[in-house]
Amino acid sequence: MFELLQDLFEKRVDQFVTDKRSHRVFFPKAEKKQAALAKRSAEIVKVKATGKIIEEVPEEEFQTVKYLAHYQYLIKQKGILYLEEEMEERLAKFYKGALVMDEERIPKEDVYSHQGTIEAVTDEPDERLSYQYDRLKAVQYAERWWNSYNPAYKKFEVDCTNFISQCLHTGGAPMRGYPNRGTGWWLQSSNWSYSWAVANSLRVYLGNSKAGLRAREVSSPDQLLLGDVICYDFEGDGRYNHNTIVTGKDANGMPLVNAHTYNSRKRYWAYEDSSAYTPNIKYKFFSITDS
Repeated sequence: MFELLQDLFEKRVDQFVTDKRSHRVFFPKAEKKQAALAKRSAEIVKVKATGKIIEEVPEEEFQTVKYLAHYQYLIKQKGILYLEEEMEERLAKFYKGALVMDEERIPKEDVYSHQGTIEAVTDEPDERLSYQYDRLKAVQYAERWWNSYNPAYKKFEVDCTNFISQCLHTGGAPMRGYPNRGTGWWLQSSNWSYSWAVANSLRVYLGNSKAGLRAREVSSPDQLLLGDVICYDFEGDGRYNHNTIVTGKDANGMPLVNAHTYNSRKRYWAYEDSSAYTPNIKYKFFSITDS
């Protein structure tokens, strides 16, 4: 099985750096990636893909395998090189050694996604909880844990917002509001506020908090600094379902971001190459402020 996957990866890699297509193994992800890069005058000059089998299920003449694909892209833009990485969970099926199906496994929706309303993250008056946000520490944490999980924190099946909260907390943002899950921003053992772990709730909290962790909404991504946060509403229905943290800038001064769930590092902020992307996508840009 490993040899079959390795052969599949080798055929895919060529599609990221050339215009050649094999109808038998055509990989739409590569075409999307190339198109998104071309819009910002960038290109992939080298790519490496490796895989790790999570689960294998033999079924008579069929073999079904769940696996993780790790992509590393060396990207060139205006003479500047940088490395982007991403993980993708996929499900493949082979029939007598021939690939018959291979698709991305889309992460499940947040268990508490519908709690992300103004009412679910009320902001009660309390002390200012003065702090200095250390952007470097937040970014260093995002770089250290982008593709693994810190055992000091609870791990969630849909982990994107939990990861961003960890980065913000490492940067010095103080928790507050315990034990009310609809108040403040906090994590305590096996309990947490909606704003700590739910994408839409963190978006609402950042837009309304007057104490402790606070943020200022800006109108465009180029205004963001390292350690700032981007929120994503992929369907454009008003309920935000993903968050990232700014960990770098490209040659045009636009954000590169790290994230969990769709584990990625130095990914271009717009997510136009993501399977979750739709033309209706909306963004919120939050610059963290000291209080």
